[in-house]
Amino acid sequence: MPSPRAALVAVTALAPAVWGTTYVVTTVLLPPERPLFTALMRALPAGLLLVAVTRTLPRGDWWWRAAVLGALNIGLFFPLLFLSAYRLPGGVAAVLGSIQPLIVAGLTRAVLRESVPIHRIAAAIAATVGVSLVVLRANAALDATGVAAGLLGATGMAAGVVLTRAWGKPPGVGDLALTGWQLTAGGLMIAPVAFAVEGPPPALDGAAVAGYLWLGLVGTAAAYSLWFRGVSRLAPPQVSLLGTLSPLTAALAGWIVLNQSLSPLQLTGFLLALTATVAGQFPAPLRPRVRPAPE
Repeated sequence: MPSPRAALVAVTALAPAVWGTTYVVTTVLLPPERPLFTALMRALPAGLLLVAVTRTLPRGDWWWRAAVLGALNIGLFFPLLFLSAYRLPGGVAAVLGSIQPLIVAGLTRAVLRESVPIHRIAAAIAATVGVSLVVLRANAALDATGVAAGLLGATGMAAGVVLTRAWGKPPGVGDLALTGWQLTAGGLMIAPVAFAVEGPPPALDGAAVAGYLWLGLVGTAAAYSLWFRGVSRLAPPQVSLLGTLSPLTAALAGWIVLNQSLSPLQLTGFLLALTATVAGQFPAPLRPRVRPAPE
């Protein structure tokens, strides 16, 4: 029978695995070239739904804390993620996102004053190498704006992970309410940008409605609730490593649904990243105590 900590890790891992289906859903079901509208539809309806269900609003300092977390995890992260994905071909955006565990490790040391086990740093490096082998292409090009957006997005969400752990939750507030606050705040930040850049909402057919329901209810409301629950209970470097499952799931879904082939090198990278992610979930090995020699 798995331990409670192992069960928590497994449940938290469901969140990035579900996020990995975003590419396939967007490609197959959603209107083309509407990334900001898609980000808005993911965040704001799900956030308002969770706030309505929990009937809990922030109090005191948590008004601005929820706004800060919502900006880092949602409001800034979503647009920067889509911007980097559009301007960086060949999976470079996914590689930039995969360095987030390394940024989290540095922020954990600087902000929380907690040491990071060396095996988790090694796992983060190996996971980035593995993701690079899976998603990078030989003709991948670098764009300064895309690279900056990818790095800012990864840094912002890394800061969100660390601050979520540092601030915890207000007394008597559950994971669903805290998730609803962040999604609502982030969605309200995205809304004016989406309408200013992309114009009025597009016409939606049945497939698009199904896609947005999946991304909003499952990929955002449910997935982010599980994610923030894990962030508040697990070590930040440990939980951030689980984010590697998102590009791996995207590659697997593309292989299954879109008939995209995976080369032997990509399969090697897939196994390397998956192994590193699993290895990073184990605690650091205990050092044996040396007993002093008898006099």
